[in-house]
Amino acid sequence: MSGPPPDRGGRRARVAARRPHYQDELKDGTERLFEERRTSCPWCGSGRLRRRLRTTDHLQGKPGHFVLDECHDCGHVFQNPRLNDDGLAFYYRDCYDGLGRSTMARTAGSPLAVRLYRSRARALLPFGRPARWLDVGTGHGHFCAEARKIHPGTAFHGLDLGEGVESGARSGRIERAYRGSFPDLAARLAGRYDVVSMHHYLEHTTAPRRELAAAHQVLRPGGHLLIEVPDPQSTAARLLGRWWGPWLQPQHLHLVPLDNLRTALTEQGFTVVAAGRREPHVPTDLTSAALNLLKAVLPPQDVPWLPASPGPVRRAVRALALAAATPVLLVLFGLDLLLAPLARRTRLANAYRVIARRT
Repeated sequence: MSGPPPDRGGRRARVAARRPHYQDELKDGTERLFEERRTSCPWCGSGRLRRRLRTTDHLQGKPGHFVLDECHDCGHVFQNPRLNDDGLAFYYRDCYDGLGRSTMARTAGSPLAVRLYRSRARALLPFGRPARWLDVGTGHGHFCAEARKIHPGTAFHGLDLGEGVESGARSGRIERAYRGSFPDLAARLAGRYDVVSMHHYLEHTTAPRRELAAAHQVLRPGGHLLIEVPDPQSTAARLLGRWWGPWLQPQHLHLVPLDNLRTALTEQGFTVVAAGRREPHVPTDLTSAALNLLKAVLPPQDVPWLPASPGPVRRAVRALALAAATPVLLVLFGLDLLLAPLARRTRLANAYRVIARRT
């Protein structure tokens, strides 16, 4: 039995209602959404910077160009110039909530995502059964719902800036929701948690070291911090260039090499007890690169940051191209899965995991 048809008419109405506000924001261009360009590395202070790539918003297709610079000395990769607060608000809007909520919900509930959630939860089994676990950047709480099956006696709480965390609490995926900035809420939560997790969260933050300090404050002595992030030193990142999915511009502000994160955790008062690239690898590199390329050449869908809705011919061309590309994307996804064992054992892995104990 098939589910209800897509609410295309309802979406068109929501797009039309949002269009005047977006067009008002964009009337003076996107330059106002950025800070001044840095001339030194935000991680180590070195002035030896080189451009890694220049790209666009592949995920939503919002206007603007984004540059990632790399530090020649420490390898830190960062958005430069970086989005300011207005820019972050603009590019996050209608991505995880609003117009993008249904898409993100399907992604978060996919079989691949569920396998990743369970792998993350199992990574803490060697370190005992936590009583309280805070998932930072939890979104709608899908990880917590799966992790509870592996840690049935644990109370899972979630923290996020978006409204999804409150939805997660209402649905029962998390027992308690905190909405706001983690560093701003840390004093209120000091010493309450046995585990803090940050899954593909740290790269979104404006000041990663402040997030690590907040985790140290929130954890009890002996508690564990679990971090997963994209690996900017991945060979796949160099092979696929601007099309590599984990660059995720403009949302990813800082991409931290593993050695840099190890050092920062030690400086914050942690002891790294496990680190690796095998389990956190997400087998979608070829598929996501092809999707990014496809989005760049296809006529856009109806979105409010465009001045007008695409006409019927452009909509038809887009639908036909997507239909023709679907078999190719399925083949590429099969290749991603087939190559995953090799990627996990080599520098083709696209992410890494660190577990650190508060000492």
